[in-house]
Amino acid sequence: MVESGAYGELKLFCGTANPALGEEISAYLHISQGRVNITRFADGEIYVRFEENARGVDAFVLQSTCHPVNEHLVELLIMVDALRRASAGRITAVTPYYGYARKDKKDAPREPITGRLVADLLMTAGADRVLAVDLHAGQIEGFFNIPVDHLRAMPLFADYVREKDLPNAVVVAADDGAVKRSKELADRLDLPLAIIFQRRVGKDVKEPVEIVGEVEGKTPIMIEDIIDTAGTLSGAVDVLMRRGARPEVYICATHAVLAGPATERLARQEIREVIVTNTIPVPSATHLPKIIVLSAAPLLAEAIRRIHLNQSVSMLFT
Repeated sequence: MVESGAYGELKLFCGTANPALGEEISAYLHISQGRVNITRFADGEIYVRFEENARGVDAFVLQSTCHPVNEHLVELLIMVDALRRASAGRITAVTPYYGYARKDKKDAPREPITGRLVADLLMTAGADRVLAVDLHAGQIEGFFNIPVDHLRAMPLFADYVREKDLPNAVVVAADDGAVKRSKELADRLDLPLAIIFQRRVGKDVKEPVEIVGEVEGKTPIMIEDIIDTAGTLSGAVDVLMRRGARPEVYICATHAVLAGPATERLARQEIREVIVTNTIPVPSATHLPKIIVLSAAPLLAEAIRRIHLNQSVSMLFT
């Protein structure tokens, strides 16, 4: 049981996006989940009512804005609004997967910046703090005028890969956007780094154009924050095979969106394992035997406990 903090008793309320993760977190904290009734009106509108006292409590609302993204986002906003109107002492939106984060800037005229829009909506609804895992772009933290605790799943992946003790391995950045993340993994594992440069030829399609670094005869390890359609990763595997890498590719990704042809692309025999976390529930229909799910619950639960007690969260990044 977690002691009361400066903002009252800790209570964890879970939306409908990822109930299994909520159960793991509450078990880690040795608390019961707060009671909340979430239903739909006949026309599809969302109804939320908290079925226990929330006045003066330190409320944490767990909701990944994963598929169906708009449903889960609106549900989160309504839960936060209801807690604000119930006079909660503090409201922390726990969004392990923060949807719409890939639009963090304008790439063309007349485009929105939806990552900022979602931040504005959460603050307007009444969130006092945000807790997220591996935001697609670090600048999203700056979209908020409230504290943001940005957790990383990197230590989970590094520990898992280290225990595999892969022979003659190399960390490969699947495109230039993955260089920083890949370099951190390479440094943690004391492995060389290779970089694949790709150019976009469609909305969800990239074409490899160059690779920097030695991959011939090596076991590639790639790391991403999101696996969406897996097009970038599949293209990277193609160029790795052409350059003589071992047909035993290991892919790490925090958020397993797995949209469209992702499952088919990841099923190719050159990919040995796909290591993801449970920030998004992985449907059994798309759960290939090669998909390994690491739990983010201990990381999130410890962050919640430390936030509640006004303790440092930075030690969780090591």
